[in-house]
Amino acid sequence: MSSSNLLLVLLMLTTAGYYLGRKKAVTVAQATGKGQQILHSRPTYYGALAALWCAVPALAIFIFWQAVGPTVITQLVVAGLPSDLQALPSDRLGLLMNDVKNLVHADIVSGEISVAIQAAADHYIRLQTLSHAALAVLVLVAGIAGILWIQKRITPVLRARNHVETLVKYLLVACASIAIFTTIGIVLSVLYEAIRFFKVIPVHEFLFGLDWSPQMAIRADQVGSSGAFGAIPVFMGTLLISAIAMCVAVPIGLMSAIYLSEYADKRFRAVAKPLLEILAGIPTVVYGFFAALVVAPMIRNAGVTLGLDVSSESALAAGLVMGIMIIPFVSSLSDDVINAVPQSLRDGALGLGSTKSETIRLVVLPAALPGIVGGVLLAVSRAIGETMIVVMAAGLAANLTVNPLKTVTTVTVQIVTLLVGDQEFDSPKTLAAFALGLLLFVITLILNVIALVVVRKYREQYE
Repeated sequence: MSSSNLLLVLLMLTTAGYYLGRKKAVTVAQATGKGQQILHSRPTYYGALAALWCAVPALAIFIFWQAVGPTVITQLVVAGLPSDLQALPSDRLGLLMNDVKNLVHADIVSGEISVAIQAAADHYIRLQTLSHAALAVLVLVAGIAGILWIQKRITPVLRARNHVETLVKYLLVACASIAIFTTIGIVLSVLYEAIRFFKVIPVHEFLFGLDWSPQMAIRADQVGSSGAFGAIPVFMGTLLISAIAMCVAVPIGLMSAIYLSEYADKRFRAVAKPLLEILAGIPTVVYGFFAALVVAPMIRNAGVTLGLDVSSESALAAGLVMGIMIIPFVSSLSDDVINAVPQSLRDGALGLGSTKSETIRLVVLPAALPGIVGGVLLAVSRAIGETMIVVMAAGLAANLTVNPLKTVTTVTVQIVTLLVGDQEFDSPKTLAAFALGLLLFVITLILNVIALVVVRKYREQYE
């Protein structure tokens, strides 16, 4: 039985467990002659308890088997190989097992299919079939056993609601733990590769270097490819484009939010806000086309008319279009936050004689400031992480400049460039992508900490 079919059967079994548990609770209550009020909990909680005891252990077995099963099968197949193949170095043995798995899945193998590899593939298929059958049996037995166990325990005094709430609480804790440990795992994986990079390139050379040219020499006698890994030009380009984008997005987005929430009537707001939010749904590649084909030539022609030296791809073109893309992030979040300000604050200010403008400037905006700051920092993070518009409109050259009319590049673009194509994973050129990613993570983390501090400070002031 395939995994999807097994999960579908488990879902049906869980549904059946819910109805059986609920029915058993009603039956037990009716048998006492006092009705359902004798039950400690409502009948739905008994059904939910049976469903949880059916699904949770079965899913735990399913996940564990999916995580461990392929490794066990691989080890068993390796143990069944001829002794001369088992004695191969680990890297060649890994390639051989890849050929076996490719043969199992009817993919392309790297070498000729020998009798030993074909036999190993057949062995792999047999073990895989046995594994699927054993998994199906274990999952279904666990689900049925859970239902039967709860069915026997259902009595009027069973605290079903307490048990369900406890199980749900542990499920929520497990979900939160998965999210936290996933984040920790991502950070540690990036940190591990970044440390490998810093063993080759000194940290101070990466953080304070003014040249970025990650091309490494393939041969010892190759000229002009020694590599330079100073990250300042890359981050300067990122900050320049992000600053231009925020100069466009913050004023327009904030003013739009103030007008929609404080001045516009309900009918206009109901139409204008969804139209504004459509900007957030346009694919970034479309913005990239718009920047490369419309905005960049327009800026270049304007610069030529004024006698300025303007590159065909410039930070200004990318930043302007990125700012337009980010407007909905600022306007929509700010609009929601401004609308959440209690009406009593507005009424109090107006009652003291303030005008509408003074009420907005002196009462509403300060009260909504934590949410507005959070929305702006979210937009900053979006601008820092944007890649497609920069590739198409700002270029790839890592120039150390603050001139918005010049070609620059950003961190995310360089990460993509470094990891595209056939690269050695122990090369400084490839490992530099992880160092850039780690530094970018630290910067965005600092931005988030600043947002939390601002939100906490002003929230205390207005509570």
